[in-house]
Amino acid sequence: MSTEADGLFELDEPEPAAAGGSPAEPARATAPLAVRMRPRTLDEVVGQAHLLRPGAPLRRLVEGGAAASVLLYGPPGTGKTTIARLLAGVGSRHFVALSALSSGVKELRAVIDDARRRRDRLDQQTVLFIDEVHRFSKTQQDALLGAVEDRLVLLVAATTENPSFSVVSPLLSRSLVLQLQSLTDDDVRSLLRRAVADPRGLGAAVELTPDAENALVRLASGDARRALTALEAAADGVAGTGATEIDVPAVERAVTEATVRYDRQGDQHYDVISAFIKSIRGSDPDAALHYLARMLVAGEDPRFIARRLMVHASEDVGLADPTALPAAVAAAQVVALVGLPECRLALAQVTVHLATAPKSNAVITGIDEAMADVRAGATGAVPAHLRDGHYAGAQKLGNAVGYRYPHGTPEGVLEQQYPPDELVGRDYYRPTGRGGERVLAERLPKLRRAVRGEG
Repeated sequence: MSTEADGLFELDEPEPAAAGGSPAEPARATAPLAVRMRPRTLDEVVGQAHLLRPGAPLRRLVEGGAAASVLLYGPPGTGKTTIARLLAGVGSRHFVALSALSSGVKELRAVIDDARRRRDRLDQQTVLFIDEVHRFSKTQQDALLGAVEDRLVLLVAATTENPSFSVVSPLLSRSLVLQLQSLTDDDVRSLLRRAVADPRGLGAAVELTPDAENALVRLASGDARRALTALEAAADGVAGTGATEIDVPAVERAVTEATVRYDRQGDQHYDVISAFIKSIRGSDPDAALHYLARMLVAGEDPRFIARRLMVHASEDVGLADPTALPAAVAAAQVVALVGLPECRLALAQVTVHLATAPKSNAVITGIDEAMADVRAGATGAVPAHLRDGHYAGAQKLGNAVGYRYPHGTPEGVLEQQYPPDELVGRDYYRPTGRGGERVLAERLPKLRRAVRGEG
């Protein structure tokens, strides 16, 4: 049996293989280079040494020495589908591939029913590969639990999203989570050289110059599929001119712009915005501009970026630079009124402004401590002299009686209790000695002493 899911897999059921996986049937000559160069054995896999060393769970699984459901989590082009294909060649296991994009509960139940028949009649285990499992709904994921729990199916699920956020807890706890890393530059370089020389690939019909190889490595950004796709496009372009050398101009003609690996709905979205904010907080405008560029090139909503900058202006700059928040608000207005591409300038301007501004978290620390006290019950009654006195009978209740008007004094400050009795003397705002807060740090203790009657 072979299962095909919207052309994403085209995985023929393999013949039984020896430990480590036997070479799969060669891909068609018309198949993309990335498909033709897909590793046929474990020894051909490049990268992921932390998962494939002797005795590691993934190696034992591929070599047939272990039986556990796994969640393969990692960026595109790191070998998730390759590992699934290698698992298909272990022993006499039956292999089924589904895509979360086109499969539902009905398809899952059909696979599970077939797996039960194969187990009972043929003593054969079924390996179920699900690509993009994070796209399955909770109901669809729950439908897998029983079969995974009883090892009726050996689940191999691939996802580019952090499974802690995208996979239901019961399924997560029943699976071995293995994180694949982006390939190193040396890994990508090795793949490119193999593809150029291997008969399955370009068969040494072209030569890749060192500079062009470096350009492809940079372009790949750790993604094997991207590297091989770009190499194939460059090779096709060279072949069309009758030349045999792939140089940097050939690569540039084939690939106009590196696709930024970024998913606005996934954990990469949160990772990049987190790095953006932390770079600003760390006063590194260059790193901050890099992450801003990644978001803009990838199509992030500029309104989202503007909102984060407004929050950051108060959270991490605050009154150390009182102009930070107005600058962030102004950038948000530019985003709303002008839009892309011009609003990128305002976003970049406020990014540099905040990154180079003196930093203080005194504002967020103060409000968070005050809210924590309120939630803990430290509220108390509003002092009578501060209560509203603008209604009949207020004075009879003692409201607003005794209130002293600060503007009636030359200094504009006078002794008076403002907090509830339970919170007298509690300091929430503690300015730093940085930037504009340096002046506040000198002035505030004097204000507190005057208000509290301490001299």
